[in-house]
Amino acid sequence: MYPKSLKALMASLEKLPGIGEKTAERLALYIISNLSSEDSLEFANRIIEAKQVIKPCPISHILTDEEVSPIIKDPNRDHKIIMVLADSKDVFMMEKMETYNGSYHVLGGLIDFSRGITDKELNIDTLVKRVNENEINELIIATNATVEGELTAEYLKSLFSDKEISLTRLAYGLPVGSDLRYADVLTLIKAVENRRKF
Repeated sequence: MYPKSLKALMASLEKLPGIGEKTAERLALYIISNLSSEDSLEFANRIIEAKQVIKPCPISHILTDEEVSPIIKDPNRDHKIIMVLADSKDVFMMEKMETYNGSYHVLGGLIDFSRGITDKELNIDTLVKRVNENEINELIIATNATVEGELTAEYLKSLFSDKEISLTRLAYGLPVGSDLRYADVLTLIKAVENRRKF
């Protein structure tokens, strides 16, 4: 029914999170029918450019288009505090609060044995290196309150329990089983302010 190239575009759009068959169809038809050739080309080039220039920071693993994330280079931040998060989306959400002034470390996921994800697949070695090589006062474990998030948090706790470092966990005003990126800013502010010893 659809031209082959339109079906291929729909199939590509369906790979995006939250995009089902109907939404992919609507978006593909909009792109073909309503976007000018110039806008379509600009859209395609933006995707290519983003994929080429955005990479994880070698220190914090936050997605950045610079050699090192600006957060890590910022001398006004308290680099003795590191908030540990599952991915960069969580970092960007935390930054919207505009109240947390420490550093971050992105794990690149959570331990999930059912999917074959162990500590070896995560950016834990670089976190250990940061703690060992720098004067870190506090690690805030800010993984989601899910089975995988709690498992990862407990593993991190076991790694650093012998260090003279304060281990804290976000005080979840967040419901158990919730995802950080769906929380409102006020809830996140309260969760960070009321973090507890872990």
